[in-house]
Amino acid sequence: MINIKETVSNYRNIRFMMMAFIIFVAACDSADPDPDPIPLETQVAEDVPADPASGRDPTTGRAISNNLFTLYDLDANQVVLSSSVTDPAQRQSDSTGTVWDLGFKSTTIIFNGGSSGPGEASAQILRQSFDEVVEAPAAGYISDGENADCPQVQTPIGPRPGSTLAICTGSDNGWYNYDSNAGLISPIPGRTIVMKTATGNYASLRILSYYRGNPNPPDTNAPSRYYTFEFIIQTDGSRDLRNTVSMK
Repeated sequence: MINIKETVSNYRNIRFMMMAFIIFVAACDSADPDPDPIPLETQVAEDVPADPASGRDPTTGRAISNNLFTLYDLDANQVVLSSSVTDPAQRQSDSTGTVWDLGFKSTTIIFNGGSSGPGEASAQILRQSFDEVVEAPAAGYISDGENADCPQVQTPIGPRPGSTLAICTGSDNGWYNYDSNAGLISPIPGRTIVMKTATGNYASLRILSYYRGNPNPPDTNAPSRYYTFEFIIQTDGSRDLRNTVSMK
């Protein structure tokens, strides 16, 4: 004899299992385990002061300036401490943290790490155009104080008054050329600075101009020691310099 109650119960169990399976399959189909990457934004910093001169010494011809660095934060795309700020207490307070990534004084660039600061920043120059650098190298980064190929310079930030730099100064040694006939500082085409920031993220950077207003071609009539540069910063921890999966 057929047990009607048992048959109905089995039917209901089978229907429930089929519905659960359908829901499970639908959920799997709708899930996206590999979210679409989000293109990183190329940001521009304009006219960042790099200890601009107020005049020239009539005897030596040297620039008269504060001889101080402007410190810059890539995450916020803003100046943290300008070279115009001379108060020692404020400079000490603002320079000893990891809120800044790199600093500018004349043609010298420092990075917040090694002998220049308490952060994790380090850098290298690639002989590639900015657009070609789609991934930061895994190795090759140098902190300030570690580059034996650079002469020592005065870096008032950091534990030592004199230190070598990750990116050397001097014409054709790093990011720029100096034309002594025209008296012009020009970024070298096809060179890109790739760096780790003070907090360990990767970034790429190209100097566009050393003159206020970013004149093209460079113009000695424009005030110098004003950096305009473009950069990409990766905040998801990867070395990818074109896309991110971060939803921040």
